[in-house]
Amino acid sequence: MRASPVVWLLAAYLLGGIPWAYVAGRLVRNIDLRRHGSGNLGATNVYRVLGAPAAAAVVLLDAAKGFVPAMYFARWTTSASPYWALAYGLAAIAGHVRTPYLLWKSGGKGVATGCGVFLALAPVPTLVAIAAWASVLRVWRYVSVASLSAAVVLVIALGFWDGVRTPVFALGVVVALFVAWTHRANLGRLRRGEEHRVGRRPAEGS
Repeated sequence: MRASPVVWLLAAYLLGGIPWAYVAGRLVRNIDLRRHGSGNLGATNVYRVLGAPAAAAVVLLDAAKGFVPAMYFARWTTSASPYWALAYGLAAIAGHVRTPYLLWKSGGKGVATGCGVFLALAPVPTLVAIAAWASVLRVWRYVSVASLSAAVVLVIALGFWDGVRTPVFALGVVVALFVAWTHRANLGRLRRGEEHRVGRRPAEGS
């Protein structure tokens, strides 16, 4: 089952690119989720348009897209370098954000897939970040604020748990910056007081 790292890198990208939110929209209501709610193919929009059960399934599947490459693909490569696990995780996140199955249009913001990657690479700091996400969401009810807060907490936890000179810490910084970039529109809406809270359904197309 061993193969070249390039083969597994491509496999990670293709696995990460599976647009589970799009699939959920087709299966649950036979709709293109890109034309409903915020238009984003992420779990938050699935929750708004399709409901909590569909959103929970999408979160788990999106997380699995990151977990499997980071945890297993490095074991099946012909290279012994530990850096390949990080590369496979990044490839899965890239596939999620720009899915090849929908002509490289935006798939999602990479939070759930990134969570899966770090659950494989650094489970304790990731659980700390998940707890921070849940706490912030419960208090302020902004998914974007919870996601950005979790990204920051993950970096801090990685620094304490693994050390700031480790490759996984560097990956954490890169992913946190990437998450901030994918949430730039949310940050703009937050500044304008237009960001939607969990529990309130936005108008179609917002």
